[in-house]
Amino acid sequence: MAKKVKVISAAPHDRQKKYVLNEGTPIPPLVDMGVFTKEGNVAAPMQHKYRQINRYLEMIDDTLEGVSSLSVVDFGCGKSYLTFVVYYFLTVVKGIDTQMVGLDLKPDVIKNCQAVAEKYGYTGLRFMRGEIEDFKEKTDMVISLHACDTATDYALYRALKAEAKMIFAAPCCQHELKLQMKNDEISLLTRHGVVKERVAALITDSIRANLVASQGYKTNLMEFVDLSHTPKNLLIRAVKTKMPAKARDMYMREVEALCKSFNLSPLLLRLLTNASAEHR
Repeated sequence: MAKKVKVISAAPHDRQKKYVLNEGTPIPPLVDMGVFTKEGNVAAPMQHKYRQINRYLEMIDDTLEGVSSLSVVDFGCGKSYLTFVVYYFLTVVKGIDTQMVGLDLKPDVIKNCQAVAEKYGYTGLRFMRGEIEDFKEKTDMVISLHACDTATDYALYRALKAEAKMIFAAPCCQHELKLQMKNDEISLLTRHGVVKERVAALITDSIRANLVASQGYKTNLMEFVDLSHTPKNLLIRAVKTKMPAKARDMYMREVEALCKSFNLSPLLLRLLTNASAEHR
């Protein structure tokens, strides 16, 4: 006699999650990237990528109340899967009048991305070749996904100089401070390479978040995707606010104290210090 199998009903939190971009609608960028099938279903091998995209859009969506028009730049856009998805989300899903720029160094990448934008009929999306630090246009929103090492610092700095109202930066590898870190009193944090690397990465992003906050932004370090999917799972989200000078000074003093403790001179701090000196 066959043994009966007990069926347990799914708890409410186990039921299908409602995403910002739900299945059932063929979204051209996601179809071309292989995330969606032509029928609008998530391809089996792309479940993690689908969740990553939705998580990023959720964090953007939280900041869009009352927004009817936006200028956006994606620093280090690469093949631009995020650029296209964000543009689609803002224009089609949210109905926001959007002018967006994807910036990258590789001319072949820029050429291909521009051709794809024209193919989709994305008239408000254009691609430019150039260095992040040379970008001078003002913009409402800056996004940056996994800009490597100090490229994230340049992206944050240019976002601040462009007077961006919203910043979404997911850093990638972080080498700068690992090479500088030294503290003889707590050498157990710098003795072993793997520990030093992880501590340096956390210190790097903590300093970045504080420095952005010191410029008058409400800033959060958020888990971008589950750590089991990728170790590159932090995102710096910042929204411009009317922050009192006392609070801004506190954030800067915290950075200075930490840098003194570990003998650090982070690029973003140097850029902001130099810019401040030029305006004196």
